[in-house]
Amino acid sequence: MADESKMVHVRHEDAQSFAEAVLQANGVSKDNATIIARGLVQADLRGVDSHGINRIPSYMARVRNGVLDPKAEPTLTQVTPVVGLVDGHNGFGFPAAQLAMATAISMAQQFGIGMVSVRHSNHFGMSAWIVRQAVEANMMSLVFTNSSPALPVWGGREKLMGVSPIACGAPAGSGKPFILDMAPSIAARGKIYKALRRGEKIPGDWALDAEGKPTDDPARALEGVMLPMGGPKGSALAVMMDVFSGVLSGSAFAGGVTGPYDMSKSGDVGHFMVAIKPDLFMSLDEFKDRMDTLYQRVVTAEKMHGVERVYFPGEIEQIREDERLREGIPFVQDEIDTLNAEAERVGVAKIKLMNSG
Repeated sequence: MADESKMVHVRHEDAQSFAEAVLQANGVSKDNATIIARGLVQADLRGVDSHGINRIPSYMARVRNGVLDPKAEPTLTQVTPVVGLVDGHNGFGFPAAQLAMATAISMAQQFGIGMVSVRHSNHFGMSAWIVRQAVEANMMSLVFTNSSPALPVWGGREKLMGVSPIACGAPAGSGKPFILDMAPSIAARGKIYKALRRGEKIPGDWALDAEGKPTDDPARALEGVMLPMGGPKGSALAVMMDVFSGVLSGSAFAGGVTGPYDMSKSGDVGHFMVAIKPDLFMSLDEFKDRMDTLYQRVVTAEKMHGVERVYFPGEIEQIREDERLREGIPFVQDEIDTLNAEAERVGVAKIKLMNSG
């Protein structure tokens, strides 16, 4: 792991304004730049560093290579009163996802449920920021996406399915909201890229190299395949993401999605969003009280040997967010240098650092 003493820190407000400036200088509208930057910074705050502002250089490379349209605006087609279709028009995935969830929420407020499929999109970062969008509107949600090939199907050896996150959430009262955001692999592929950037090794059970052998070298892992969690179960969940996100939407599927680091063609990613009104069968207060009871039962469960604390899904990330709101977001110097190179390329100010002492 990176040496914390050698890391520099950035206030979340400064990370937000830096990301917005770089995005706008690359042709992104002010409103969309705000949405994208907010999604990236939320990932950094929650400790999902693999999906934070360090993604900006790869996104900008896709813009420069003409395989991602920074000026694209997502459009909405209302299919039924509770079903919508968003076309991302090969723009950033963040505005398309934001529009999709906002639409699902609006339909759910009126009809109890809303479902939106998204086609011709791109990477939308960490799924939890979209789940939070629903939670803040007092909605339950499902957030699915497909992604570029990284996993073999169980029994196979070629990259075919994406490391596509499964995410969902529900609001609570005084307890923590339920926010689940997990990949069907043992680890998210972004964590491999993060380890590569930081010169770190990865655990030996995360991936196989090109020869099908376990490796702790992130570069060799990226030449091979990620491993699914739970063997055939993780593989099946990855296929499920392709069904609901790719096949259903009309986007790429079955290994056809282009990865965010592949500059050869557009991503054509598909997403699937559902918002559900939680007070369909009882009052919202009663629902939240029941969620608080669930939270308390989970975190006060009898602990296995060696475990100091039981956490609710998403709680560790919320604790980390509270810390980073106070102390700043940590980066290694190489990451700062790479971000500043993007700023210099388009003539905007370098990222502002906190006093690292």
